[in-house]
This record gives sequence, structure tokens and C-alpha cells, in this order.
Amino acid sequence: MHFFKDHAVLCGLVASLVGIAYGIYLIFWLMKQPKGNERMQEISKAVQEGAAAYLKKQYKTIAIVAVVPFFLLGVYHYIFSSSVFGWGTAVGFLIGAILSAAAGFIGMNVAVRSNSRTAEAARRGVKPALDVAFKAGSVTGLLVVGLGLFGVAGYYWVLTGWFHHDPTSAIDDLIGLAFGGSLISVFARLGGGIFTKAADVGADLVGKLEAGIPEDDPRNPAVIADNVGDNVGDCAGMAADLFETYAVTAVAVMLLGTHFDTASLWLYPLGLGAVSIIASVIGTWFARAGKGPNSIINALYRSVLVATVLSAIGFIPITMAFDGGGKFGFWNLYGPALIGLGITFLLVGITEYYTGSRWHPVKKTAEASQTGHATNIIAGLAYGMQATALPVIVIAVGIMGAWYAAGHNLYGIGVAVMAQLSMTGLIVALDAYGPVTDNAGGIAEMADMPESVRTVTDRLDAVGNTTKAVTKGYAIGSAGLAALILFNEYTTRLGEESDKFKTVGLFDLSNPWVIAGLFIGGLMPFLFASYAMTAVGRVGGEVVMEVRRQFREDPGIMLGTSRPDYSRAVSLVTGSAIKGMMLPAAIPIVFPIVVGIINERALGGLLIGTIVTGLFLAISMTSGGGAWDNAKKLIEDGLYGGKGSDAHAASITGDTVGDPYKDTAGPAINPMIKIANIVAILIIPIVASIHG
Repeated sequence: MHFFKDHAVLCGLVASLVGIAYGIYLIFWLMKQPKGNERMQEISKAVQEGAAAYLKKQYKTIAIVAVVPFFLLGVYHYIFSSSVFGWGTAVGFLIGAILSAAAGFIGMNVAVRSNSRTAEAARRGVKPALDVAFKAGSVTGLLVVGLGLFGVAGYYWVLTGWFHHDPTSAIDDLIGLAFGGSLISVFARLGGGIFTKAADVGADLVGKLEAGIPEDDPRNPAVIADNVGDNVGDCAGMAADLFETYAVTAVAVMLLGTHFDTASLWLYPLGLGAVSIIASVIGTWFARAGKGPNSIINALYRSVLVATVLSAIGFIPITMAFDGGGKFGFWNLYGPALIGLGITFLLVGITEYYTGSRWHPVKKTAEASQTGHATNIIAGLAYGMQATALPVIVIAVGIMGAWYAAGHNLYGIGVAVMAQLSMTGLIVALDAYGPVTDNAGGIAEMADMPESVRTVTDRLDAVGNTTKAVTKGYAIGSAGLAALILFNEYTTRLGEESDKFKTVGLFDLSNPWVIAGLFIGGLMPFLFASYAMTAVGRVGGEVVMEVRRQFREDPGIMLGTSRPDYSRAVSLVTGSAIKGMMLPAAIPIVFPIVVGIINERALGGLLIGTIVTGLFLAISMTSGGGAWDNAKKLIEDGLYGGKGSDAHAASITGDTVGDPYKDTAGPAINPMIKIANIVAILIIPIVASIHG
């Protein structure tokens, strides 16, 4: 058994390469599937070009922004006479940024090439279409965990094996990798979210409500931009988001493990990640649709359940290897790992309940649409708020359970978070499946495919709305737990800098600086979400004006005798989304720096305040938005008068409000929380030099 401890880094590297290799195999399999007729391929190519153009511009902008932190990290120890951070950290930052961008870019490119293939497979029924769409999503999921574990384990191996760093200093440099992933993530989440929802809102407001044409109607000038947005937001954005969450969590738990001399505990997270990657690869084989109305969602959840059970079994030999008979015995480690897997299962189930079309909240939101737009909005807001209760209780119980299981030690919470995040591969696959099926439905509509095809893609898309919400709930829950570990690292490192910071009650709630920091930190997610929502509204308004202009100046568009200028709308949203992401992205970087310079206790309060309010706000937004979306889907399927009814118009309003809630502001709070904590860790030498 000690093989797994002695060779934990090797196990991590091998498992990550297995995940990447299987993802590459799936890419080759997908590219061999039929692409459909010429019209389908033409539409798919337009989406591909628009998505590639947006990501190219976004990553170019991020690259320019990233130059400053790269050089600051490199010269950090010279400027501040610090023994930590330097060019090793700067290189780690670069690795994290590149791998995060690569996971999103490759996954999105596969997704936009699989949309027409999914639509073509839908001619043969649900099973073939689900097979293509889920395999496309699995590519993104496996690349996220494969590249994430490869980056962390590989850079650690290079630092300790080639440069002979001790484990603690090597993991210090891994903080740079986590920061690089976080920076990419917050920009990708924001930019992609602004793009997708601005295009969606603009397309719906003019197309559905004003012109009275169906969703994805080829006469709508914003329809290609809408389809592009699905991919840059829900595929590339989510991939960067969960890559960052996965890498940050692994590094944070490794940092926590260096505080103990027992059995090389800083390597235990790599073993957990290695097991779950193999389990996730096997889990993808079980996503097979059966019969019945719930066969699609059941097939997807079956794959997650299989991988979870296999992970729980695989954790046993890994944990036995790290059972050194000292402070942490077998159950002190395995118990928290099982709790982490249990938290994953419960968060998925709770989010499914609040956003799935077969459950009470969505049905009641649809029912509320019968009495008007206002009652639909009230129902969605109410269920969004209610949806915070159970996840927070699960997280709170999980924190206490893991702490007790580890012998009253915070490391147990770290193990639980890593076990939870080890399932990221399949959870991301569920999310990336969504934009593939959504685009497939759009292609079916625009290419005038048979109604039977659209029926299949609509069934797949309705499930995709739920799985995207489930992924966001999972990501947000894990962000809260991971940020708690990072906060502990901030307090520990601050105490190591000076005896002054070891004072009992450093973050005592009777201290006015701590209270002030709590309020400022609690403000940050609301301000961040406000700027993100404002950007969606502003850019969406520009799309509305552009679509109206084209309808007004070219009457042949509505008659079907001339084609809209799709590229104009794509270009408009691309430029505006890039501009719109800059201000909110600065909040989690600037606020901790300014507050930390003012007072170190206030910075500690800020971090906790951000975690608490961010968790509630993000869950409320994503669950409420998901309920609005699927309530509209229920009505469009014929409930309460179906399409064109008053209830349908009210549900469209709710869905339009919910779009930036669930796809822009809400999920972007996840990386915002963690980047604030990482920035706080990075500026500890500055804080100590000013206040020590």
C-alpha cells in the first residue's frame, strides 16, 4: 500500500495523462460522426468562427492584463525582501493561466464541432443524440481534471525533483499556479457570461416578444451570437471556472498538509484526484438512455453515481497508504473523504430539485405565470432565496462532520473539499453537454430539419438546462469550502510573519476593524454581481437596437427573402463583452489589496464576509434563474396554453431576467471568492511589512 504514498506524484501524473488521453480519443471518435447536410454545416461553421473570434480577443486581452502580475510575482522577493514567492511562483502563474485557457479553448472547439453532429444523430433518436452530446461534454470535463492534476502534480515534481525545492517552498510556488488559473477563470466567466446572456436577452426580446418568431429562428440577426454565447459562457467559461476551483483546492489542501509531519499528507490530495479521474473515465461509459420520460437525466446521473461509488472504493488503498499511525489514522482521512463525496451527491440532488422541470419549484413558477409577469418574477425570486437553505445546511454539517472525523482538525475539511472536487470531470461533462444540445436544437430549427429532430433536441436541451444549473450549484458549494481553507492559510501565514499576528483573538468580532472588514467583504459579491448584471443589460440593449435596425432597414428578413447580417451582431457583442468584464473583474483584486494596506484584521474580516454573502447570493441567483428557465420550457411544451399564450409571455420575462442571474453574475461569484483569498495570501509580506 505504501506504493501510493511513495509514488503519489507519479500516480497523479499517470492518472491525469489517462484522462487527457481518453479525452483525445473521444475527440477523434466525435470527428468521425456525420456532420449533417450542407446547411447544417454552414450554420455550425458560423458558430465556430464566432466563438473562435471571441475567445481569441478575450485571451489576447487577458494576456495583456496578466503581464503585470507575472513580473510582479517574479520580482516580489526583491521588492519586499520576502523569502517567499519569486520567479518560481511567476512561472507557476503562467502554467496555471495557460492550462486553464487550454481546457476552455479545446473543450469549446469540440463542443462547437459537435452541435451539428448531435442534430444529425437526433434523426436516429434520443440514444444516438445523447451519446454524441455527452461524449462532447466529457471531453471538456476530462481535460479540466486531466490538465488540472497534471499541472499541479507536474510542477510540484519539477520543483522538487529538478530544482530540489523542499515540499513547503515547492507548494508556495504552486500558489502562483492557482492564481493564474483564478485570473483566467474570473475573466472567462465574466466575459463569456456577459456575451452569452446579452446575445440571448437581445435575441429573445426582439425575436420572441416583438417579432413573434420562434427561438433560434434563422430570421433573427442575433441567433448566431446567441449560439456562440452558449459555448463561450457555458463551455469555455465553466471549464476555466472549474479548472481553477480544482487546482486551487488541490494547492490549498497541499498547503494545509505541510503543517503536519505525518505521512507526507501534502501528497494525499494528489492520490484522491488520481483515483477519481480513473473512476470518471469509467463513469462516462454508463451514460446510456433507457425508456421513459426521465431516461436522459437518469442516464447522466447514473454515470456520476457509478464514478462516485468507484471513487469511494478507490480511496481505500490510497488512504491506507497515508495512514501513518500518527495524528491521522485511516478513518481520520477516509471519513472526511466520504463526507466530501456525500456533499457532492447532496448538492447535485438539491440543485436538481430546485431547477428540474419535474419538481415542485419549477412547476409552481410556471403556474405563477398564468397571473402575469410580476407573479412569475416573484415566484422565481422566492424559490431562488429558498434554494440557499438546504445547500448551506449541507455545507455546514459537512464542515463539522469532516472536522470531527479528522480529530477536530481543519485538515479533515480540506480532505472533504478535495474529495468533492475530485468528481469535477463528470460534473463538468454534465455542464458542457448543455450548450451542445442547445446548439443542436438551434441548428435543427435554422436548417428546417423534421419536427421529430427538434423534438429530440428539445428533450436533450431541457435536461441540459438542469445539468448546467447543477454544475453551478456544485461549483459554488465547493468554492465556499475551498475559500475556507485559503482563509486558514492567510491567518497561518500572517502569524508566521510576525509575533504580533499570533495574538489570540486577531480576528475577534469585538474588534471594529474585523467588523468593518466583514461589511466590506459582504458588499463585494453584491457590487460584483451588480456590475456584471449592468453589463448584460447594456450589451443586451445594444443587441436589441441592432436587431430592430436590421428588421427595419431590410423587410426581406422577416419575409425570408434575404438573410440577416449575423456577423454584425457577433462582432458587436464580442467588443462590448470584453469591455464589460474589466470593471467587475478588478473588484476581487483591488479590494483585498486596499483593505490589506489599511489594516490586516480588516482584510481577514473581508475574506470571511465575501465567502458568506457570496455563497448565498450565488446559489440564489443560479437556482432562481434555472427555475425561471425550465418554467418557460414547461409552458412551451404545452402547459397553460403553450407558446403564444399570456403565461408564455410572462415566462419569457422571467427567463430573460434569470439569464444574467444564472449564467453571468451568479456563477462568476465562484472564482471571485477564491481570487480574493489568493490575493490576500500573496500580499501577506506587504501587509506584514506595513503593520508588523
